[in-house]
Amino acid sequence: QVQLVESGGGLVQPGGSLRLSCAASGFTFSSYSMSWVRQAPGKGLEWVSVINSGGGTLSYADSVSGRFTISRDNVKNTLYLQMNSLRPEETAVYYCVKSIGLPGEFWGQGTQVTVSS
Repeated sequence: QVQLVESGGGLVQPGGSLRLSCAASGFTFSSYSMSWVRQAPGKGLEWVSVINSGGGTLSYADSVSGRFTISRDNVKNTLYLQMNSLRPEETAVYYCVKSIGLPGEFWGQGTQVTVSS
């Protein structure tokens, strides 16, 4: 069955960096676009970034463009999100999502990122 397991979250100071990982299994990872979505406490879901199946096409929300980098390793079946210059308002649960908005959409369980001094 499809599994997406996020890791790499934690507590970081404002201005700091974290790299999130999402280990995928149960499907042909290299055939699907993958996204990151976050949800801050008491707020709705916010799309962060998407990468196509081959890794050559990327897109970011304006709020993270220039600070976050999405990437994937289709040999290791892993999705990444490098987050730099983190802000307190980016405290959220970060989710890895397969095929967002498409048939077969699937969400991981999420990883908590807390940006605080």
